[in-house]
Amino acid sequence: MDYVAALLPPVVMAVAFTCLIVTIVKSQGGANKAKEDAAVDAVLAGAEAAGPEPRAHGA
Repeated sequence: MDYVAALLPPVVMAVAFTCLIVTIVKSQGGANKAKEDAAVDAVLAGAEAAGPEPRAHGA
């Protein structure tokens, strides 16, 4: 039974990594892509309009 204990962590990590990759691939593009792009563009435009933030000296 030691071989089961030795193989279980790598198998669990491989399954978790595969699920992560599948989730990333599925979330690329699709119906929400335009909405996500618009949200990012709005945040970037707001940050550029605000200008650089003043830096705190002495902290």
